[in-house]
Amino acid sequence: MNWISNYVRPRINSIFSRREVPENLWTKCDECGTMLFHRELSDNQNVCTNCGHHMYIAPRDRFGALFDGGIFTEVAVPEPTADPLHFRDQKRYPDRMKASQKSTGEKDAMLVAEGEIGRTPVVAAAQDFSFMGGSMSMYVGNAIIAAAERAVLKKCPLILFSAAGGARMQEGILALMQMPRTTIAVEMLKEAGLPYIVVLTHPTTGGVTASYAMLGDVHIAEPNALICFAGPRVIEQTIREKLPEGFQRAEYLLDHGMLDRVTPRTEMRDELIVITRMLLGLDPAISGELPAPDPKADETAAEDAAE
Repeated sequence: MNWISNYVRPRINSIFSRREVPENLWTKCDECGTMLFHRELSDNQNVCTNCGHHMYIAPRDRFGALFDGGIFTEVAVPEPTADPLHFRDQKRYPDRMKASQKSTGEKDAMLVAEGEIGRTPVVAAAQDFSFMGGSMSMYVGNAIIAAAERAVLKKCPLILFSAAGGARMQEGILALMQMPRTTIAVEMLKEAGLPYIVVLTHPTTGGVTASYAMLGDVHIAEPNALICFAGPRVIEQTIREKLPEGFQRAEYLLDHGMLDRVTPRTEMRDELIVITRMLLGLDPAISGELPAPDPKADETAAEDAAE
């Protein structure tokens, strides 16, 4: 028996030919349990291709699908005072912030950007629920004010994507103060005659719903998004009654007049283009364009015809 060819060589080949398979190639849908390939899911904006369930999507990925060519420019947001209350629960507030910043790659729970959708300049702001539950902090308040000021300066609409569990408890009353601050920022847009469009995503709750998330000229929601101030469980425990099926979900609120539209994420860009141009009094967006004619080619064709 040749132990080199029968044992050593196969062993060496198996070591060098071994391929590491990434663990995140497949994602299981929380609604229907379908295993979705990561590229297929990403191309469909994190919407299940089997049942249409809308999964979490990061603000940068959302903006990549929203703006023309996925091109946008971030709007600078003033940095607030760090840990103003020196708050500590199971962890220090700065430690929680560092952990969230490391996991998301963002400074805080809101990203503000400007660009074009359908060749219409807009400013957009999106909350990141994976950053401490998208909680409304002083930074989020500063972000909305910066977005409103930028929209007024550029004379363009502001589109806001909300996703939050409420105000950030680690900042106490300072977080709650963002409710009147953001309300004033929205009023700046209205005084300038600029559209303010809110897209409510899952979940939008607490003080966010009680302030800037429900002050838009047009309110659009993603399918089955939870939109409320107090959640269904808290209400049931308070009134000791069973709530209706689908209570506080987007479709329920649409039926009861609190929303204007419920639009799937994959159709949201086209919907926003139509609405923004309508509110600005512009002509409908051009669906396709033909290249301009080449004068030299026309001259050449005319000379060939003459000959």
